[in-house]
Amino acid sequence: MYFAALLARTEDGWEASDTELDDVETLSDLADLAREASPDEDTVLVLIEQEDAWFGVVRVDGEEDPRIYVSDAAAAARSSYGEILLTDELLGRDPDDGDVLDALDLDGTEDGESDEDDDDAEDGAAAAGSAESVPHGPVGDALILDDLGVSEKELRLMSTDAVTEIAEVLGASETLETVR
Repeated sequence: MYFAALLARTEDGWEASDTELDDVETLSDLADLAREASPDEDTVLVLIEQEDAWFGVVRVDGEEDPRIYVSDAAAAARSSYGEILLTDELLGRDPDDGDVLDALDLDGTEDGESDEDDDDAEDGAAAAGSAESVPHGPVGDALILDDLGVSEKELRLMSTDAVTEIAEVLGASETLETVR
């Protein structure tokens, strides 16, 4: 189960809106969606959470490039929403080396591989090699929320209910609950 919300900082505090990510295909699309939520070019946070697996934060400040933090890159790589956040730059890959994430279906198998073919050593080795190229654990800017009251250490310790914890620190938990 996924949850995604936008938190836009305004003069009156944080405003939350539930966001539909089905039409978002790239990080650029996501950044544009966030910018639309704040006509005054204030800070907008996109919070994405997959229950008990991973969470991601995208911060957009006006026209600046988005900043990204993902709690578990390997888990996010198996998700269509996570795939949006895991850019080559974030993963420290050369974009000319091919996209490992394109080789994985959302269920974690390679294109054309069925779940019943797990015994096929060649396909299994290729899938294992692909999964190893995406690090297990956090990637991105762990200081993304530092100036808003969530330290790097606190962010790295968050897990199952990170979106709610972040909203509490920001003073936006009631606002976020209205869209949950």
